[in-house]
Amino acid sequence: MPAAPPGPSSRTSVLAHAARAAAEYLETCDARPVAPSPEAVDALQALAGPLPSSSTSPEEVLHLLHSVGSPSTVVIGGGRYFGFVNGGCLPAAMAASWLVSAWDQNAGLRIQTPVGAALEETALEWARDLLGLPSGCGGAVVTGATMANFSALAAARHALLARAGWDVESDGLCDAPRMTVVVGDEVHSSLIKALGMLGLGRSRVVRVPVDSQGRMRADALPHLDDRTILCLQAGNVNTGAFDPAAAICPDARAAGAWIHVDGAFGLWAAASPDYRHLTHGFELADSWATDGHKWPNIGYDCGIALVRDPAPLKAAMSILAPYLAHGEQREPSHYNPELSRRARGVELWAGLRQLGREGMAQIVERTASHARRFAAGLCAAGYQILTDVVINQVLVSFGSPEKTLRTVARLQAEGTCWCGSTVWQGHTAMRISVSSWVTSERDVDLSLRAMIRAAQVPD
Repeated sequence: MPAAPPGPSSRTSVLAHAARAAAEYLETCDARPVAPSPEAVDALQALAGPLPSSSTSPEEVLHLLHSVGSPSTVVIGGGRYFGFVNGGCLPAAMAASWLVSAWDQNAGLRIQTPVGAALEETALEWARDLLGLPSGCGGAVVTGATMANFSALAAARHALLARAGWDVESDGLCDAPRMTVVVGDEVHSSLIKALGMLGLGRSRVVRVPVDSQGRMRADALPHLDDRTILCLQAGNVNTGAFDPAAAICPDARAAGAWIHVDGAFGLWAAASPDYRHLTHGFELADSWATDGHKWPNIGYDCGIALVRDPAPLKAAMSILAPYLAHGEQREPSHYNPELSRRARGVELWAGLRQLGREGMAQIVERTASHARRFAAGLCAAGYQILTDVVINQVLVSFGSPEKTLRTVARLQAEGTCWCGSTVWQGHTAMRISVSSWVTSERDVDLSLRAMIRAAQVPD
């Protein structure tokens, strides 16, 4: 006879264990090396092997996860992780994530989760407002910038081909009218991946030269027309630089081009009175992609696609079937790639509600201030800062490419902080991305000393 399902008390009991384990993890983050030790990573083999034939209690499963898994994590949620543009999860968003898991809602249809649909809609409107974008936008809460770019560019593809009398959702791309995609020479790889998934081609793009900071050159734009998708960038992943949208967008709109903005983190500069000027002109675009798990620090996963006119997004994403009950209000599944999905809009709502306008501005301003502190400290120690520090990104060279890479490797192994390497316009550099609400001046100072120690080790 099959075993009886566990009762409510067993489910709530294991949640109490999870709360204690999570609290222990968070309380010890600051004292741990940012990267796990090789021994901790090797210990993950204890979680591999064949699936056991008999069941395991939830408590034992959780014990294995915490005792073996927690030590092998990278402390991304701490204050000294600067490897990628990853923010630490806000307390309200983290707690909301637990509640979302307990609710176990499928956020595809309003009838399945009225709360998920309502909070997603509100969170999208809050995000649109913080980003300074036009009212009336359509939007989707997705997994990250890759899917946000995919969703917005799917709307662009629909709109441009519909102008030519072609229904791409019904008839596909074979024999479809010509389209041109224009990108900057330092376009982010996630946008290129989205173009590939949409059948628009990773290589069939027109690349526009960029300047010494990585910004698209307005004077080098090719001919644009109403079959062109022009992709601008708000926040270069290496330099933090912004394409000159105010100089580009008016003429692009006059030509009938669809303007898309990849602003995974940079668009959030609009929330800060000190940095809002960087986003001037991007409001003239037709679509925008950004992340919630970067500067807003919502946690993983969370991305946002916004489109000036909701109709092309809905046309690209709608799903219809007799068993799917659609009401008069906005149905999330008509604007998102997935039908079945987590109610991640609840976590976005919770994080933005915690921050408010002032809190969102403070995250931008505080992390940008930390980036300048890094640049000043490294420059004072005699190392080369390769670009202007526009917002939260710093590129530093410690000398030769080999010297820089050895310094990065020593820093990662030492464990005080974690930074990665990059190659930008022919320069090998260490990249410092300051994105977390957790990072303090003390974290910056500890990390600066560790960086300088790593660079001063004799080769």
